[in-house]
Amino acid sequence: MASEQCPLTPLDEFQRQASILRAVKTIAVVGMSPNPDRPSHEVGLFLRDRGYRVIPVHPAAAEIGGLKVARTLTEAAQMAGGIDLADLFVSGDRLVAIVEEAHRLGIPRIWFQPGAEHAGAEQQARAYGMEVVTRACTMAVLKRLG
Repeated sequence: MASEQCPLTPLDEFQRQASILRAVKTIAVVGMSPNPDRPSHEVGLFLRDRGYRVIPVHPAAAEIGGLKVARTLTEAAQMAGGIDLADLFVSGDRLVAIVEEAHRLGIPRIWFQPGAEHAGAEQQARAYGMEVVTRACTMAVLKRLG
């Protein structure tokens, strides 16, 4: 279950992460799985239940947890009229292209979930001036906030 895979972080970094989550309203969950046993599914629905507008991004699913799915980050931004945060649950070299797409769309914040790390993509996001979070779980941060 995702809650077991979401580590806590040091206080200063936690406060920065919390301020990011307080600032956003619309979150694209890139790689959100239709499988309820996957962490991305649990986290995406948790974010929705906490009041965020969640746009799942998955290339094959049409609906996840009652949410209409976008096939790409670009489609998610069009559906939502803009994205405040891209919450990433994909891994490997696909992350570089996703960061580039997020930059083109003007998405100001990128969150690399545990398991979705990629040094090159993280560096590129920072070079674009995006707020970047790595190796932390949005759900764990929100649960810690209460």
